[in-house]
Amino acid sequence: MKTGKPNVHIVPHSHWDREWYFTIEDSNVLLVENLDRLLDVLENDPTYVSYVFDGQVSIVEEYLKIRPEERDRMKRFITERRLFVGPWYTQTDTLLVNRESIIRNLLYGTRIAKAMGHSMNVGYLPDIFGQNAYLPSFFKDFGIEYSVLQRGIYHDEINGDLNFHWQSPDGAQVKTNYIFFGYGPGKFLEATDAYKTERLDPILETLASMNQSTDELLLPSGGDQVLVREHFPETVRRLNEMDRERTYQLSDYETFMEAAFASEIPNTIEGELIASQKSRMHHTIRSQRVDLKQGNYTVETKLIDQLEPLGVIAESLGFRYPKAWIDQVWKELFDVHSHDSIGGCNSDATNDDIKKRLEKCERIVDGLINLLKKQIARAVDVPTEELVLFFNYVPKQRTLIEDVVVFTNDSDVGLVTLDGDTVNTVIREQHYVSGGKKIVVTADGEKEVEVPGYYRTVLSAKVAIPSLGYAAYRVADETKATLGETNAARIENGQLVVTFEDGRVTMKVGAHDVELFTFEDTADTGDSYDYSPLVGETPITTSQAELVDVSVSELVSTMIVKHTWSLPIDLEARGTDKLKQQTIVTKLEVRQGEAFVRVNHELDNDVKDHRVRVLFPWTLERTFADQAYTAIERKQNPRVAVWKEEKYAEKPVSIYPLENYVVAEGDAALGVITQGLKEYEHLDDALALTLFRSVGLLGKDDLAWRPGRASGINNKVVETPAAQMLGHMTFDYALGVANRFDAGDWTERTETYKANRASYHKQSLNTFEERLERFEIPQPVDHVPATYSLLTTSHFVSAIKRGENGGRIVRLFNPSRDPIPLHIETGGTIQHVSLAETKVDAQENIPAHGYITLHIKEETS
Repeated sequence: MKTGKPNVHIVPHSHWDREWYFTIEDSNVLLVENLDRLLDVLENDPTYVSYVFDGQVSIVEEYLKIRPEERDRMKRFITERRLFVGPWYTQTDTLLVNRESIIRNLLYGTRIAKAMGHSMNVGYLPDIFGQNAYLPSFFKDFGIEYSVLQRGIYHDEINGDLNFHWQSPDGAQVKTNYIFFGYGPGKFLEATDAYKTERLDPILETLASMNQSTDELLLPSGGDQVLVREHFPETVRRLNEMDRERTYQLSDYETFMEAAFASEIPNTIEGELIASQKSRMHHTIRSQRVDLKQGNYTVETKLIDQLEPLGVIAESLGFRYPKAWIDQVWKELFDVHSHDSIGGCNSDATNDDIKKRLEKCERIVDGLINLLKKQIARAVDVPTEELVLFFNYVPKQRTLIEDVVVFTNDSDVGLVTLDGDTVNTVIREQHYVSGGKKIVVTADGEKEVEVPGYYRTVLSAKVAIPSLGYAAYRVADETKATLGETNAARIENGQLVVTFEDGRVTMKVGAHDVELFTFEDTADTGDSYDYSPLVGETPITTSQAELVDVSVSELVSTMIVKHTWSLPIDLEARGTDKLKQQTIVTKLEVRQGEAFVRVNHELDNDVKDHRVRVLFPWTLERTFADQAYTAIERKQNPRVAVWKEEKYAEKPVSIYPLENYVVAEGDAALGVITQGLKEYEHLDDALALTLFRSVGLLGKDDLAWRPGRASGINNKVVETPAAQMLGHMTFDYALGVANRFDAGDWTERTETYKANRASYHKQSLNTFEERLERFEIPQPVDHVPATYSLLTTSHFVSAIKRGENGGRIVRLFNPSRDPIPLHIETGGTIQHVSLAETKVDAQENIPAHGYITLHIKEETS
């Protein structure tokens, strides 16, 4: 309640970017120097009661690698709540990564911070470019009561209070403060008349006018990579002497939030926060350095949807779950996920480091998957060397068409069940591989010996696989159908038809026709943060294609088309005849039983300063894009009409993020499920999916949609030639149509499309298909069944992994608007736990738009 005398909480802090226009090594060298000084200041000045180090614990681990002797002192200050770290591992971008990546970032961050004495009870979001709608729910489930954030709120949402209750789609709330002036209004705080009159008073008067429910005011007093301000305790003392209208205290975010919410706060704000009125949101950063987004998607998918559930299956059979390796990969990924890092708005050197980090993670994950598949296959109790295992990482019985690579002496090849029943199989591709030579050591010395050749064949097979488990099949010497060319200009699978006629590709689903594909190219006069159109330009489009190939079979059919267009070579060439011809080759694939067509585009980009999108003409009223555990409804942003008049920081374009899918709904629902493409635009008459943007500058003033100073560093332009994205590029997604949008339907299609299954051929002909094949490995388990299932559920699964304290964790979710009864079949005891994996009350239902986490522990005799 207001009493009339504001109390100003001055919170000293450092906002610590892990990397940006500098590298992570630069950051860590500086970090050690700054933390050395901070610890000394806290030690020597007991009046310096608190300091916030950006709410992330990665800095703790980095510092202690170099200064292990400081662990006890740092732990003492964290325990005493004079130094605040956590709850994050790193300050993650929450709109560009998998929901599980956000959860794991908090899981690792809170556990490490608590082990050091205390995890800050604030979901701190000082600088990320938009807030995920589920952050309140995640924070609450980790026992975090508060959140402090900067970006994403419209002024009329504030409703007289910078303090509000922020609510997730599942109804969970956290007490939240909007730092209206960002995290640095008190960065240069001093106790002089001039500073107080000219800078401090106007800020505090504005804050007081925007806090109708409390006299507690928050003044964050720090900045990027700042050194501790040693004078702050004395400055606060002098401000209290100078200013009789206010009181000042050196404080922290926990203390402020507790004091502010001692008053009744009436306002509630719901959902994602992506408003660009006060702070820049960089809506088009989600197509910047798309190679990093695609690489991150690949690693997340292999880690969350493949390795972790495979590890759980393996552990239940007696093999070792690779937890230490998985921990290492997650921490590498958390560095990738920092807001500038995954945004791609960095120097070329930093982006190169990020790309190498992703490649390192993928190699580790691939090696572990290979190892576990091989160990399980070698232990299957089947007397044959020609064994093929199909793994299902989803806890639902599935019959699907899956690819497998097999190596055989003969070209006639197919699959049969272990009982000898023929499996419906198609040869997709096959070629002969020379066996080469091998070195044999004899009594007469080393000799080269010719090795017979063999066939490498890619099969598509219709197989039944148990829920969260695997099934064994056998390679048979028999001729199978092949994916054969045809003169027909159509492919179909019983649910949809794709036709080519008069240079156009059309998809027909029931009564609905969709024209595919219109490619659009426009100039990009922006920088690494934001796309910027060339004023007055007419976009270059192409929709006329050339048919290259059609191949059909009973299980899988493909169509290849080619679009050719001529594009200006760079910005200066726009409006001239300095053009380069580019070709986009598109492969469309339909599989029996799938309600979508798989799409792959390939192109070689050799022009600069442009953006390429694919447009799907559609009469749309609204779009839905998934975010964590449901879909967010969006429409054309009406505020675009007033943004200049009201001096918005950035034009509120109707360009939005997606996690996995976007669906445009009008007379029917057209949906796109992507692999790492994170940006779409809701146009009047089309859905526009951004493939990539190409720019060569980090930082630029006065963009068409972003007036004023450059973002980030505003006194230096950094050239980033690698961000022009020159070279070969591929893009993958799936297209489907339904009568109307249903979140459960599109979640199910996403589950079918994602790479959450695998195959493995146990053989001895080829030792190079997967990197670890040629090496000897131990075999800790000798006997496992030929068919195996660990657990079954009808629900959608977010994660299956080993628990932090043993057992296994299964996280289920419900994207629909109604609660659904919980059903799961598994052995062992089931306990309901939080995201932090601590015991909570059991629930009979999975809440609407919600999730539950189960800890399953096998019973011991």
